[in-house]
Amino acid sequence: MANLDLCYTPATELARKYRAREVSPVEVIQNSLDRIDEVNGRLNCFCFTYPEEAMQKARAAEQALASGKARTLEGIPMAIKDFTPTRGKVTTRGSKLLENWVPDWNPVLVERLEAAGAIMVGKTTTPEFATSGFTDSPLWGITRNPWDTSRTPGGSSGGSGAAVASGCVPFAEGTDMGGSVRIPAALCGIVGHKPTIGRIPMDIIGTAYCNISHFGPLARSVSDATLFLDTVQGEHPSDIQSLPRCELTIPAPSDVKGMKFALDVSLGFCAVDPLVEANLRASADALRDAGAVIEEVDLGWDSKIVDLWNDSWAIFMAAAYDNTTDVPLDENRERMSKGLVHLIERGRKIDAVTARKGEFERTRYWHKLGAILENHHALLCPTMAITAPPVEMRDWNFGEVNAQGMLECMDMTSPFNYMAQCPTLSVPSGFADGLPTATQIVARRWDDALALRIGAAIEEAMPWSHKRPEI
Repeated sequence: MANLDLCYTPATELARKYRAREVSPVEVIQNSLDRIDEVNGRLNCFCFTYPEEAMQKARAAEQALASGKARTLEGIPMAIKDFTPTRGKVTTRGSKLLENWVPDWNPVLVERLEAAGAIMVGKTTTPEFATSGFTDSPLWGITRNPWDTSRTPGGSSGGSGAAVASGCVPFAEGTDMGGSVRIPAALCGIVGHKPTIGRIPMDIIGTAYCNISHFGPLARSVSDATLFLDTVQGEHPSDIQSLPRCELTIPAPSDVKGMKFALDVSLGFCAVDPLVEANLRASADALRDAGAVIEEVDLGWDSKIVDLWNDSWAIFMAAAYDNTTDVPLDENRERMSKGLVHLIERGRKIDAVTARKGEFERTRYWHKLGAILENHHALLCPTMAITAPPVEMRDWNFGEVNAQGMLECMDMTSPFNYMAQCPTLSVPSGFADGLPTATQIVARRWDDALALRIGAAIEEAMPWSHKRPEI
């Protein structure tokens, strides 16, 4: 049986314990593998594990520590999303179309994590081609939430979210094109960060010119998310949008005295569960008690921004399908999820002029957010409008408008992929009927350190790391 206290020890603390000889990488990696064995039958969060390779690397990490040659993440267990290629290991992206694909290369992010000494214990589940807020794929089936296994952990990095929340690993990698890091972080009660676009080189989607897709960490603490980000950030020739390194402090400072934050519960168009709103306001009150100024604002957005993002996403996926295979869509239709097929077909119907007009609209939405951030350090809003839905609601229409003219949505994340230069952090805000809720922190352009600092202040005032799902 896995040692739960060790399962839930932060990566920053594991690194300290290693150097103090209080625990060994061999013990920690074996414990991580034991925990996966205990929970994966109920959660289905890992599609692959690598016990022999992981233990071999753990023994090497032990030798490095003994010789005084330990690297930053020496011996720390981690998980990589099955959307992300890994050299010599099957990478399916949740699709029967790729069930035998074995990449011969690693992305920069994986190279940097492994160069720092982190040990990949397995790969986590994703919906097909990372195209859903529910992690349920034709290849691997349904992934479940550790807080309530009848509920979804979110998506598309749902396997990573469930793995971190259940104590299998202290942090995991995710990708985020519309909220795929922040959604599972919110629904699983952990931290998820969509960095500034280019902060982590994005080199796995076939184009260096996509401006809505990000890598990001899922972790149980802001400090661990910061440690992950600091390890993998920095420019690289594979991504023309990649940025030079920024200054990050681990742990992130939590002083927010004198800072000014905008608060918008609905973003102008989302119907938000009253318990989610109450927990958001509790987060804002915690920042106010820490010396910050909170101002309620009306961002002035409407639901058209979601339609515009959906169009961008659909266009990308239509092109990505053609870049992946020469097989006509009709011949693969029965092997693919209905949602992915629908998305590709939607993208093929959008003409180039309509797509370009969407960019003009996108600019107008940015000007509204930009005006808020000129006078405030960050915007606070919910990450999700609701708590984790039942897994059966995967095909539910979350886009209907209610009698009050508000969108009955699930997530409030995708608009901020449109504002890609603004780092956006999701941190736990409490519970509603036993399920996690979350606050989303949208910081000024390029200032990831600021987003993490605000998250650390909320974590300090409203600690969550001691809360564990009974799984």
